Amino acid sequence: MKDLLYTLKGITPEEFQYAQHIMAGMNEQQAQRFIMFYTSKRQSPSNILIFSLIGFIGPNGVQRFVMGQIGMGILYLLTFGLCFIGTIVDVINHKSLANEHNQKAALECAQLVKMGM
Repeated sequence: MKDLLYTLKGITPEEFQYAQHIMAGMNEQQAQRFIMFYTSKRQSPSNILIFSLIGFIGPNGVQRFVMGQIGMGILYLLTFGLCFIGTIVDVINHKSLANEHNQKAALECAQLVKMGM
């Protein structure tokens, strides 16, 4: 099952360890379904960084919309990234933002797989 995790592009060691923990107890078919669902929901830290940097030259809050935080995305959009302070913080913390998003996505995917969807 570890081999399936190596197929994820740009996976961080923390994300690898967390996904491995989530996949413990899954059979091979469940693990394959988990990876299929998780691949479509996860975000790499480099993507979050790029979307955050877009806020300096274009619309603010794109990174929040991509992570599914619609309310924060609208707030960033209307306040110019909280006067660019929020955008700067997101650029600095892009790895932790991606990691937090990916942990939530992994839990959701594991629940879907265990429910038999």
